[in-house]
Amino acid sequence: MDFSQALDALASRFERDGSGSRRVNWRLRDWGVSRQRYWGCPIPVIYCPKCEAVPVPEDQLPVILPEDVAFSGVQSPIKADPEWRKTTCPQCGGPAERETDTFDTFMESSWYYARYTSPGANAQIDARANYWLPVDQYIGGIEHAIMHLLYFRFYHKLLRDAGMVHSDEPAQNLLCQGMVIAETFYRDNADGSKDWINPSEVEIQRDEKARVIGALLKADGKPVQIGGTEKMSKSKNNGIDPQTMVDKYGADTVRLFSMFAAPPEQSLEWNEAGVEGMARFLKRLWREVTTHAANPDHPVVDPAVLDAGQKALRRQLHETIQKVSDDFGRRHAFNTAIAALMEFLNALGKFSDQGEQGRAVRHEALEAMVLLLNPVVPHISHALWQVLGHPQSVLEDQPWPQADPAALVRDTLKLAVQINGKLRATIELAANASKEEAEAMARAQPQVVHFLEGLAVRKVIVVPGKIVNIVAG
Repeated sequence: MDFSQALDALASRFERDGSGSRRVNWRLRDWGVSRQRYWGCPIPVIYCPKCEAVPVPEDQLPVILPEDVAFSGVQSPIKADPEWRKTTCPQCGGPAERETDTFDTFMESSWYYARYTSPGANAQIDARANYWLPVDQYIGGIEHAIMHLLYFRFYHKLLRDAGMVHSDEPAQNLLCQGMVIAETFYRDNADGSKDWINPSEVEIQRDEKARVIGALLKADGKPVQIGGTEKMSKSKNNGIDPQTMVDKYGADTVRLFSMFAAPPEQSLEWNEAGVEGMARFLKRLWREVTTHAANPDHPVVDPAVLDAGQKALRRQLHETIQKVSDDFGRRHAFNTAIAALMEFLNALGKFSDQGEQGRAVRHEALEAMVLLLNPVVPHISHALWQVLGHPQSVLEDQPWPQADPAALVRDTLKLAVQINGKLRATIELAANASKEEAEAMARAQPQVVHFLEGLAVRKVIVVPGKIVNIVAG
């Protein structure tokens, strides 16, 4: 049973035997939406000595905050400005004052997603909202998990109850991305406070094994204290300006590192050495594409005439397409998708076949890699797509690569051979080989013969396509 079925079944049982009954308990909590600050959306309420709290008439909305204000640092400037507060009551026409609090920012951010679906509408939300909503994928920081996500669900249900939207929830899927973290550095002040120093101003000292042994301030060459690795923040002055890395390595490299360094839901530790690694990967890809493009033209891949090496590379290509598509589309595991592309580029670098079908397979592989990388590194992908002979942009009606089921079929399989759970050998045999053939080949391996000396084989477990496990004693 699911939750609701189980709840109904239990309630019915308790009612039958007289041990319980159904009752709904409501808990009401106040939601404070105002704050005593100048910036924010004015609360459209007027206070009249006679009529008390009166909403601002719709034809007088929005309430515009004054711009010629003086900040004292003590209170909101609109509270200190009696002239702006003065108005008339829309009900009795008598003197009244405007509300000087403003809405909390969560109030505005709780419904903007619905307003975006109806640009130009006279009403705030029109029928287009029901076409676009609910949002397919919401991506937000974990720090929003309590306030914003709670409020915008609450707001959506208000919109639903008012008949402005027809869905129960504002979004169908949620991904909370992790924080970007970095090292912190500081010096102690005489009063016990800390003077936090930006990592870009610090030179790290390492020993012969690359272990960190100290840090110096670049400006004076004197030591600084090494703090912990923490979330980038203004308070700890450990934020890294991405523009510095973009200027040095390019926007694509920085994007690639950000996607590769950690799963999206986990914290990402900023590491310039990792950015350099991504730059090397993109340079290798660039060399592979330009070297291939400089060679003679190639025919279309003909799967029927491919030799074993060509088949193996093409199979790995389509396995990579399959994995990257699943990682991007279903799992949102961008780091493992990029790792798969790096592994395939290594295999492509070892593929030296310059025959006609060899060049054809290479061309298919490079085109697929450029398309698979395009969502992450669009600039280099655009350039390489044209190097590969396509005058149009990579974004112009280029379909996503599809794994060819025929290319994924293996003629042979590699199986691990274990003796009492320990790996002793690997064997390669036909994909349609029987369990008896797999056992016979495994037991014939020299390493297996050696480790079975003096032992009696008690059982042989063959998992087709994966492993042969010999139990002996």
